[in-house]
Amino acid sequence: MADAQLNSSRILEVSMGFFTAKTLLSAVELGLFTELAHDALTGREIGTRLRLHERAIYDFLDGLVAMGFLERDGEGPSARYRNGDEAAAFLDRNQPTYIGGLLEMFNSRLYGFWGDLTTALRTGKPQNELKHTGSSMFAEVYSDEARLEQFLYAMAGISLDSANALADRFDFAKYTSVCDVGGATGQVSMTLAERHPHLHCTSFDLPVVAPIAEKALAAAGLTDRVTITSGDFFTDQLPRADVVVMGRILHDWNLEQKMHLIRAAYDALPAGGALVVIESLIDDARRTNTVGLMMSLNMLIEFGDAFDYTGADFTGWCREVGFDSVEILPLTPAMSAAIAYK
Repeated sequence: MADAQLNSSRILEVSMGFFTAKTLLSAVELGLFTELAHDALTGREIGTRLRLHERAIYDFLDGLVAMGFLERDGEGPSARYRNGDEAAAFLDRNQPTYIGGLLEMFNSRLYGFWGDLTTALRTGKPQNELKHTGSSMFAEVYSDEARLEQFLYAMAGISLDSANALADRFDFAKYTSVCDVGGATGQVSMTLAERHPHLHCTSFDLPVVAPIAEKALAAAGLTDRVTITSGDFFTDQLPRADVVVMGRILHDWNLEQKMHLIRAAYDALPAGGALVVIESLIDDARRTNTVGLMMSLNMLIEFGDAFDYTGADFTGWCREVGFDSVEILPLTPAMSAAIAYK
């Protein structure tokens, strides 16, 4: 018999998590938080601007109030809605801190694919575009300019907090150059260049990414501090630098490919150089980091044999390649930097 003090509330909360997730994702898709960036609006005004059916308006908006993403002044039809602090900072498309690009990708791609998680658990096979069209996730995303730009800006948005934390917490004083491998729009390179004027940074990614990265770099006014370089990190040598950064790169690949990338970084570094890998590292006991474990399941959905990993896993791989030592540097509640020194 169940303990009288136990109840099923947490089970229900977790199992209904897709209700709240999809409500937030739809709000971002509709541009709700951008619409509310300057003025508080009534439900009817929001419904008109976003073309919402009147049946849906108040459940939708008040649900977001209950979640803390909106605030409401007043009651009833005359009440006015405005952005909460988090939504104002991170979900207004006109803010430099916007992370909604990632949520847009969750909404347009991953939300549907996760419906096939049970199939992935039983087969070990990807449940994304590869299943439906025969093309890999990267092939699909990189073949369409609009989808590629959405993906790259999603990566930029999610990289901002960890890039700022890395700039603050890692000692760059003894280094003069940084190469960000898989640099997307150059967000990490631009952040480090802005915070550490002595650094010259290189953002390395596929040739199709370069025009998007160069546009972002020009908008930031950092063309003299950051270089955009193109190549394929599986077939080309990495640019030489004192520090090689890989943000959310290693988890996209299987173990053989992970080892290839770690060796490539080792070869690109001088003695005393550092490989900095930014990931949602799973705790070594695999008991507490829900985000890291769910991200690893997402790698199953996306790639099948790709996976996230622990700091201990990373340490073993780096020692096998020849790195002298490894340290783990927490960056944000969900992200850490695993740093291997040559």
